Amino acid sequence: MHMAIRTCCRACDLAVRLLTMAFIAMVTTGSGAHAAVIIDGTRVIYPGDRREVSVSLHNVGDLPALVEVWIDAGNDKSLPNDASAPIVATPPLFRMNPSQGQTLRLIYTQAALPADRESVFWLNVLDIPPREKPNPDAPNHLEMAFRHRLKIFYRPAGMKGDAATAAKAVVWTVTHGADGSALVARNPTPFFISLVSADVTAGAMQDHAHTDMLPPQSSTRLALSRADFHGPATVKYSFINDFGSVVNGSANADAAP
Repeated sequence: MHMAIRTCCRACDLAVRLLTMAFIAMVTTGSGAHAAVIIDGTRVIYPGDRREVSVSLHNVGDLPALVEVWIDAGNDKSLPNDASAPIVATPPLFRMNPSQGQTLRLIYTQAALPADRESVFWLNVLDIPPREKPNPDAPNHLEMAFRHRLKIFYRPAGMKGDAATAAKAVVWTVTHGADGSALVARNPTPFFISLVSADVTAGAMQDHAHTDMLPPQSSTRLALSRADFHGPATVKYSFINDFGSVVNGSANADAAP
């Protein structure tokens, strides 16, 4: 395991140089670059009793692509050489020919993580298209790489509860004060809940809360647009389940005392 991690780190030294080059805007000639590498699924669930999990990639484009992969703990500006997470992806750098598939292995390094709740990390997949041959008849063109970013939910073995019903356990409260109105969501479960929308209605008043991911066993303040919004209210919400589907639900929200 340690040898595999060291190998990943050495590969990342090369990968970061390629990444830096890919993100620099270059005035070139040729046809446009298109994201060709696609990922099966919109999120990754990592059960704690598994040694590793796999993620499938496919190159649906007409040209080969250079792909590099890394995992971070929430820094969306991370690079392969400075990202830090207790899960590593292998291979970290590879070529994908047209119509070719590639399986990524995600491996938990056994670093300490909470045993009573989920932890979330981010899988980054960078699709770097090849440089095309100069074409004197083509206008100047911007080449760029495309990055996919997916959540990885590490789910400890033996954790109680059911992720499919976690949203039903959320306790909603409408607060109103000098800093405006907000919808407070208290998530007592051990699961992250990825909210897509949260619409509130109180009599003739309606509003839309700024949604966010609800961490386990914590409260999250979701700002409302209307500063004069008061509870109690009805909440119509939607969230993304383990399979990437949007699920709708509704609940009552009390007014904060």
